[in-house]
Amino acid sequence: MAVLSKIRERSMFLIIIIGLALFAFVLDPSTLGDFFNSNKVNEIGEVNGESISRQEFADELESYKQQRGGRVSEMQAVKAVWNNILRQKIYKNQLEEAGISVGEADVWKELINVPSVKNNPQYLNEAGLFDESKFKQFLADTKENNPQLWSAWSNYMNQIKTNTERNAYDNLINAGLGASLKEGEADYFINNTKLNTQFIFIPYSSIVDSLVNVTKSDIANYIKENEADFKVDESRDISYVKFDITATPEDEAAIKDEVSKLLEDSIDRNKQTVVGLKNATNYKEFLNENDSDINLDENFKFKKDISNVISEKVFAGSKGDVFGPYKDKGFFKISKITEISKMPDSVKASHILIPFVGSQAANNETTKTEAQAKKTVDSIFNLVKRNKAKYTEIANEVNPDGTKGKGGDIGWVNYTAAFSPNFDADFANYMFNNKKGDINVVKTKFGFHIIRIDDQKNAQKVVKLVTFGRKIVASEATENAVFQKAEQFALELSKERRFTEVSKENKYLIRPAVGLKVLDENVPGLGNQRQIVSWAFGANTKVGTFKRFDLEGSHIVAIVSSKVDKGLSPVNKASARVKPILKNRKKAEIIRAKLNGNTLQEIANSNNTAIKTGTNVTLKSPTLSGAGSEPKIVGAMYNAELNKVYKGIEGNRGVYAFVVTKKELPTALPNYEASRKRIAQSRKGLNYRIFESIKKATEVKDYRANMYVSN
Repeated sequence: MAVLSKIRERSMFLIIIIGLALFAFVLDPSTLGDFFNSNKVNEIGEVNGESISRQEFADELESYKQQRGGRVSEMQAVKAVWNNILRQKIYKNQLEEAGISVGEADVWKELINVPSVKNNPQYLNEAGLFDESKFKQFLADTKENNPQLWSAWSNYMNQIKTNTERNAYDNLINAGLGASLKEGEADYFINNTKLNTQFIFIPYSSIVDSLVNVTKSDIANYIKENEADFKVDESRDISYVKFDITATPEDEAAIKDEVSKLLEDSIDRNKQTVVGLKNATNYKEFLNENDSDINLDENFKFKKDISNVISEKVFAGSKGDVFGPYKDKGFFKISKITEISKMPDSVKASHILIPFVGSQAANNETTKTEAQAKKTVDSIFNLVKRNKAKYTEIANEVNPDGTKGKGGDIGWVNYTAAFSPNFDADFANYMFNNKKGDINVVKTKFGFHIIRIDDQKNAQKVVKLVTFGRKIVASEATENAVFQKAEQFALELSKERRFTEVSKENKYLIRPAVGLKVLDENVPGLGNQRQIVSWAFGANTKVGTFKRFDLEGSHIVAIVSSKVDKGLSPVNKASARVKPILKNRKKAEIIRAKLNGNTLQEIANSNNTAIKTGTNVTLKSPTLSGAGSEPKIVGAMYNAELNKVYKGIEGNRGVYAFVVTKKELPTALPNYEASRKRIAQSRKGLNYRIFESIKKATEVKDYRANMYVSN
């Protein structure tokens, strides 16, 4: 009965939908199929009518994310893959129109010339030369027996084909981007012709703003006249109030007290002794059992590595001394000295490395087992332990890393770098726990090393410090109070009270996020918050719609304050950009009316100003003394007749009247090859701009929002 009831409730809705579809059919029968057709649901976009399916896009997206190893966000990957697919399809169309095709033979030629293929020992013959048949056999075996590896090779070959197609098109474009000697000659004369001029400059700032009025219709007309400059994508503006969940002084006091109790032994509810940090010996167990928010660090610490809150006391203390609780970097901590020693802060060392199969330094040439490598390294050790020249000679001969050719020298390494995740701990321990001149065999994850300590510096006191830490966070009661505050704010808005009004009453700071695009994920002031952007573009989200979001460490109440559809920029959005332009235009009209007179002197007298002089002015450096950079004015001067008065010319900063008194051409050159080469070189970097121009001329339909926006 419940199902029938739901059907009855929605029957009118279904009737309306079907009625709209039939009405659309009467107007245009082709729309009926589109109305019920689900094909668009399975498309992510179109390029010149060619569909990009969701499956194609998803496969490319997954492949890209795997290549990047999780180093990009979802939306970064989406944008990169979309651009890659657009580029591929646009290039494909252009190549087809140009009659260029890239076949299997072209791809194969590129593939076998890849260094990692051509120089791979697996594909070389007895003479050490690349053997095509061996490589073909490898690919055939891979296709037959290893689908996963074959998939990787197939993707690689497809990438080679894509790159080859792109290079073919780019080369075609580059062939037409040269320059002639005639162009070189013209460029030389244009840029080096010197002008002497007299001019009058009336700045726009001389007319007060109150004398000109720029209306909304003026701005709208300007936008229509310059459509190409004001095309915009769909966007949203939101405003939000942030309610941070932060620990109160009471919360901090409670955490400090809790940490303080862990210094001394205590008795639990079962009347068992709970060992405090002062008497603890198993420090890993102590940190784990008491839920420390800081892991055990067993490295020695120099004074500079310890919080300045306790560093003086620590380095004046003895083994077993405890410190705290103290506040440091968002934690309350207690610490204990477990060991004191003396150690250099930097060590200079060399090594000879013998890798074995399975070690991280192993490569295609590594054949020794671990036992064989140990036997080899021991034999070498006996040769080099007292012979520096022999050490250098063998290191340069056998080392498989960047120290080959340097006598095995790894240079100076400081303690922090040595005991970081990027360095091998066994190697580091030997360097810093032995003395200058010591040499020995050490096994690491890279293989067997003969490590020699060449030098050490800045030996000083160091300590091992066990530190328990509790992160300073808000209590549950504080979290609840902040939640209630955010919820109450949202409740007030639901009573149709204005966002600004309620915020002002409660003294809440309103923060704007302007110009969010449909696939953005970053919200200014909040970081990566894709969920908020997705909501702002949702089908049911309108201007004035608000919502509370629960984020990590805060609650947000956001409202959509403005909505811009794809097309021409709205007047209010373009106003800041267009208004100064139109103001200067209207001021120019007022200034022109004041430029009375037939000579510069008459014009200067009528405007109570002086004539300025420009000497050796060039188009290459279009600066006028007392006026600044004015390329449009200098361009007009270059094409002006000598000794003729020109007036009412608009520049960047004002309106000009001028006379060109002299035009001095540069000395003719025997040839203009240098200018020609410079022009040709400057055009080599235009491939990207040419592609962008082609993309603008391509019919692209983007449906990604349907996949990544809340509905």
